Amino acid sequence: MKITDIQSPDQIKSMSTKQLQELADDIRMFLIGSISRTGGHLSSNLGVVELTIALHYVFHSPNDKFLFDVGHQSYTHKILTGRAGAFSTLRKHNGLSGFQKRSESVHDAWEAGHSSTSLSAALGMAIARDLQHENFEIIPIIGDGALSGGMALEALNDIGVSHKKMIIIFNDNNMSISKNHGAIEKRLTNLRSSSLYRHMKQDVKTNLNQTKTGVNLLHSLTHLRDSLKDSLVDAPLFKEFNLDYLGPVDGHNIPALIKVLETAKEHEGPIVVHVITQKGKGYKLAEQDRTGKWHGVGPFDPATGRLLVKLPPQEISWSQVISNTLIDLAAKNPKIVAITPAMAQGSKLLEFASRYKDRFFDCGIAEQHAVTMAAGMAVGGLHPFVSIYSSFLQRAYDQINHDVARMNVPVVFGIDRAGLVGDDGETHQGIYDIAFLRSIPNLVLSQPKDAKEAQNLLYSAFAYNGPFCIRYPRGNVHYAPNERYEAIEIGTWTCHIVGIPEQIVITYGPDVDRLIQKARENAMGVMVINARFFKPIDTKMLDTVFKENLPVTVFETDCEIGSLSSAILEAMNKKDHQIDIIGIQDHFVPQGSIRVLRQEEGIDIDTVFERLERKNA
Repeated sequence: MKITDIQSPDQIKSMSTKQLQELADDIRMFLIGSISRTGGHLSSNLGVVELTIALHYVFHSPNDKFLFDVGHQSYTHKILTGRAGAFSTLRKHNGLSGFQKRSESVHDAWEAGHSSTSLSAALGMAIARDLQHENFEIIPIIGDGALSGGMALEALNDIGVSHKKMIIIFNDNNMSISKNHGAIEKRLTNLRSSSLYRHMKQDVKTNLNQTKTGVNLLHSLTHLRDSLKDSLVDAPLFKEFNLDYLGPVDGHNIPALIKVLETAKEHEGPIVVHVITQKGKGYKLAEQDRTGKWHGVGPFDPATGRLLVKLPPQEISWSQVISNTLIDLAAKNPKIVAITPAMAQGSKLLEFASRYKDRFFDCGIAEQHAVTMAAGMAVGGLHPFVSIYSSFLQRAYDQINHDVARMNVPVVFGIDRAGLVGDDGETHQGIYDIAFLRSIPNLVLSQPKDAKEAQNLLYSAFAYNGPFCIRYPRGNVHYAPNERYEAIEIGTWTCHIVGIPEQIVITYGPDVDRLIQKARENAMGVMVINARFFKPIDTKMLDTVFKENLPVTVFETDCEIGSLSSAILEAMNKKDHQIDIIGIQDHFVPQGSIRVLRQEEGIDIDTVFERLERKNA
């Protein structure tokens, strides 16, 4: 069967196990070939080919619901549900999504781009199913990396109590994007490494199943086997959440997978099927990767693994600029430490980790924990740098607000992949952080226009005794190490004049220099303002700008609501008072009765009416 001929998972249900394995081999080669041309998530998808085939062989999508945690490992699922012909459009505009997408197929029951959501969603679907007296299976597929996310553990806790029927596929490959860290990972390692248990169980089954007497004895040994399993592996994590458990099973053995899934299907209540897979299976370079290089890739040569997109001379990624600067500053300041929630490779922190092993902390997929841990480090006298992608930072909003900014402790946030990121779509566009961070008191929020300014901003951030955020985009920038760092005054902008200005453009980031270059090419007179701070903004510069009486354009590449233009309009309104705004100002409100606090903040009705009466006078 040609991969592109598959239009429905029903087409594989009459296949023999030999044919299914041949299909798995074909899909794996199709994925390598296709992703090498388009880019995409490679290793995670190569690791779940047989598992996905077995799932579609045993269950009946779209009636039965598959929830792929994160969703970046759903490529085989897309192929089996009739989308192979669209793989040339993968992650392109109006093309095939790199994740599950409900609007793309009835077979996509859930969509996500962030980790650890599938179990909560599965429980919600199970509750809805049962309240409406429907009958179908719910199968979340979650990896061991995603299990380190607190949300997943919260869901397990509730699932164990709710006891709704679902089949949790625990895809265990000892990796998230890169190698996992933490106590849960150590616990799972003990389970994986219990070859004595696995071999004992298989040997008992094989030998006793050969005779009738043996079969009877095998049934009578069930309790003994479970007791022995608990003593050998110190009880699987899932049993402690009151969840029944099957496994571990070889995730690349289709007959074994089919048998265990059919058993799980007959089970009442929630059950965990523990599947051992190899991330990157079938492509040697990906199989051997422990850094995350082959997790998500651009176009590459399958024969050599060489990436086909080369950086221009003297350009490096923005992430690498920040990392190089961090390494340099850490050499001079022993209080600087670095924290990442499982993104050491993407945020280019591997060299920092190598140089400063005792000052680098990968806490797994746990953004909330990472931020509050950083606050604790800061209270303890260190100066932490937390590197988090913009789209993941929103998961730690409460911790930034409650644990860092409220106590006004010195934590530096490197907000990576800020702005549009492109191929990964809605779940990964980093266009909201300016808006959701601007409302938090005590926070400094900035973005450099070039690598030199990025280095100086990071230098200034570590000289500042409070929360300091530096956002920087995906992509590359011309780079030369600063010979000498220069402190940047907090909240200051810079002005760049091309010709005789006829208008003013206020913008930020790499677009500052792009606009200047474009204006020169077109002989346009323009004043370009580098609004490198979103909070606080440069009100003195604004006064100067508006005294020019020239047309003003605010050009921003993030969401308009709540971002730079909002900050400017708020500042202008405070000066011109075109609209009288009454509200709580930019600070944290202390304790007190609501009556006293409303009076203190000037938002009680009497104060409001006094202001209204003054306007009528």
